[in-house]
Amino acid sequence: MTTSSLGPDWVLGEDGLRHRRAARVVVIDDAGRALLVEGHDADQPDRHWWFTVGGGIEPGESDVDAALRELREETGLMLAPADLEGPVMTRAGYFHFFAETCRQDEVFYVARVAPGTEPDDAGWTDVEREVLDRMAWLSAADLRAQPLEVFPTALPDVLERLASGWDGTVLHLGEEHDD
Repeated sequence: MTTSSLGPDWVLGEDGLRHRRAARVVVIDDAGRALLVEGHDADQPDRHWWFTVGGGIEPGESDVDAALRELREETGLMLAPADLEGPVMTRAGYFHFFAETCRQDEVFYVARVAPGTEPDDAGWTDVEREVLDRMAWLSAADLRAQPLEVFPTALPDVLERLASGWDGTVLHLGEEHDD
């Protein structure tokens, strides 16, 4: 199979899986909550999960530029490179989406925003509108108490660690599989 519903930035790797590099942003407010996106898979509409803002790194784009672009497109938040901390974390996520098993190598940054910052989904693409449900501010306790999956799974612990400041340590979460 050479074409995919995932989009052109997903390339077929030597392991037979669709792969891309991605930049993600843990957006944190003054209350220590993260701005997360709830999504679902069009092929598994009853399965929902929370995840951080972000997406694929385009050819010739730096990780930071991709993180800022994705932040702007997905939330309407316009930040500068100096507004990001990190990278604070990396992970290789293996997951099922659009009836395919995919691998996404992710680099995470932190952005701290002012009280009362509200996201805007006006920049969502048609594909994103099909699979993204909403955005919400969630604390680590909220994430632990709610029933949906959270990606990365360590996010509640990471959020607690980052809420009061970043100590300069890059966490390497390794491989994470959604099944």
